[in-house]
Amino acid sequence: MTQIADRTVLFADLRGSTSLFETLGNAEATSVVTHCINALSRPVQAQGGHVVKTLGDGLMAVFADSAAAVQTAVAMHEVLDGMVQKGHERGASSGLRGLRLQIGVARGEIVEMGGDCFGDAVNVAARLLDHAGDNETLVTSEVLSGLSVERQARFRSLDRLALRGRAEPVQVHVLGRRRARGDAAITQFGDVTIAGEPQGLRLSWDQHSRVFPCRALPAVLGRGPQAAFRVDDSRVSRSHARLDWYGGSFQLTDLSFNGTYVRFADGEIVSLRRGSCMLHGSGTIGLGASPTDADAACVRFEVVHVDGEPTSHERDTVSGQRPIY
Repeated sequence: MTQIADRTVLFADLRGSTSLFETLGNAEATSVVTHCINALSRPVQAQGGHVVKTLGDGLMAVFADSAAAVQTAVAMHEVLDGMVQKGHERGASSGLRGLRLQIGVARGEIVEMGGDCFGDAVNVAARLLDHAGDNETLVTSEVLSGLSVERQARFRSLDRLALRGRAEPVQVHVLGRRRARGDAAITQFGDVTIAGEPQGLRLSWDQHSRVFPCRALPAVLGRGPQAAFRVDDSRVSRSHARLDWYGGSFQLTDLSFNGTYVRFADGEIVSLRRGSCMLHGSGTIGLGASPTDADAACVRFEVVHVDGEPTSHERDTVSGQRPIY
């Protein structure tokens, strides 16, 4: 039976499962992943949702209202946090302790047919996972509008993001970031202070350079046509990393499978695997490989301090070339 209705769609993706198969072997890793997905399914049922299907190391669920979907996302993160913590206490493998969760939630008209669901909201929720960092939940504005004012306050805007395969950008919001235990990358430079509020961040690669004003963020670095700063290299993912302006600082979040590496001016290198760190001063971002690798695709960054907004020439001129979009 075919049914058309407004629904909230949730996609959850368990990251880090590949390392489980490397460290535990196929049989035991499959058992662990299956156990995790079953545990993540329980909050769906508790909130009145329906698991449409499991996707190996992820799942898709639908809900009648957005509040239930968001509450499910919160509960899922808590479930995985509890499992990872138990793994630490019991000396579980590093693969299990390294599991992370990304969630995308969208709302709209969908078609329910043959036990599956189809429609733009389904596609958007799935594509949001491309832009989610470790333990993040991303939602669309349609989802946010269905929440209480108190719950809306827990989200911050990521502005309009270009999603793979979709012509029109989508307004996206992120739930207050959750950091897994032992993930120090996001706070490694949390105490660094910068004199005066910066006006933008300059990115340079090959012969191309562009200044991103704070108000122009977030921006995606990657190889795909939707990336705001494109780096054409085989080791660079289509959506490789996300640059945010948050809490008065620039934050870089890895979205890739090969990882992102940041080398600061003092030589310190931070390795990001779906994690984040604050950018300060100047340095180099290695996309898919460490900046110490001679063949790595390296993007130079520099925090820009000026008296006023960067001019349109500073923002968009590419060292004598055309602007990068």
